[in-house]
Amino acid sequence: MKQDILNIVLCGTGTVGGTLLEQIAQQQKMLREQQGLSIQVVGVVDIFNLMMNESGIDFANFNEADGSFSMNKFRDAFKNAPKSSIELIHDEVLKMQLKNMVFVDCTASYEVAALYYDFLDKGISIVCANKVAASGDLENYKKLKETARLRGAKYHFETNVGAGLPIINTINALCSTGDKIVKLEAVLSGTLNFIFNTISADIPFSKAVLMAKEARFSEPDPRIDLAGLDVIRKLVILARESGYMISQDDVEKNLFVPNNYFEGTLDDFWNRLPELDAQFEALRQETEAKNQHLRFVAKLDNGKASVSLERVDAAHPAYNLEGSNNIILLHTERYKPHPMVIQGYGAGAGVTAAGVFADIMAIANCGY
Repeated sequence: MKQDILNIVLCGTGTVGGTLLEQIAQQQKMLREQQGLSIQVVGVVDIFNLMMNESGIDFANFNEADGSFSMNKFRDAFKNAPKSSIELIHDEVLKMQLKNMVFVDCTASYEVAALYYDFLDKGISIVCANKVAASGDLENYKKLKETARLRGAKYHFETNVGAGLPIINTINALCSTGDKIVKLEAVLSGTLNFIFNTISADIPFSKAVLMAKEARFSEPDPRIDLAGLDVIRKLVILARESGYMISQDDVEKNLFVPNNYFEGTLDDFWNRLPELDAQFEALRQETEAKNQHLRFVAKLDNGKASVSLERVDAAHPAYNLEGSNNIILLHTERYKPHPMVIQGYGAGAGVTAAGVFADIMAIANCGY
């Protein structure tokens, strides 16, 4: 069987990047044998270290006795790899000049996102869990999309919204076939949904936030979630992919934690957070008495975007949203009066990594 080769450079070895490496290592043999596809990881990089091999990194060097890939063994070896920098990542990736290259960004770095243009301009495809580029400066967003089109590269960022849920791809499919997104309503933060599903008479708000962090649902700095920044970024991305060229400043923000709690250090934040417990307990009791649930809702209505903490009753599709699940309701010219509904697990390293892997496979399956 003829083997097609896809050359991957992975940036980021944290929870998502590490899980993705494990998934690729696990699937390599099956993809070679059943699909004739060889996924070669030719580079693993971050801001500290850089491991490159044009022939592909041999994961068998990091296997356990039973033959399974060990991320711990890989990380130990990676720590001893040559020192890295943003400039070195840029230069080493471009120097490879391999065919069918994909740069996979599993960081949240502005500096890494700033590399996308140069890579796309050289025909290197981008797959990213990093939301910075797609939700940031509007002109840069347009430039990246246009450069990818002109250079025949792919720019995929499905996991920017909803982890592994097929939200962006669905919107793209609807719009490319002539439908129009008129309105959308969504619960887009698995972290916040987990928090509001967890608070109870026994678990105060501050403890629920800590539990979300310990479960790795939240960003490393939970203030990003609590400030609504993560949801605002996701809403901007969905609006842009739906054809509404808005920016984060255009989103009406109705937040539930006062701004002064986001000032100072992260330690200051954790020390002060219990001050809000009584306020949220009162809100919880009032909401429960009315048989309602708290949801942080993102909305787009004919180009007008907003986020707010809302109480939803049993008639609302988000009422029974469990754990860290997400839901999005797409009202389109074709899907009316009843919206298309996409719902499922919206947080966690496993599903996010799987979503990144799916974007990589989409590039492979469309002939790069």
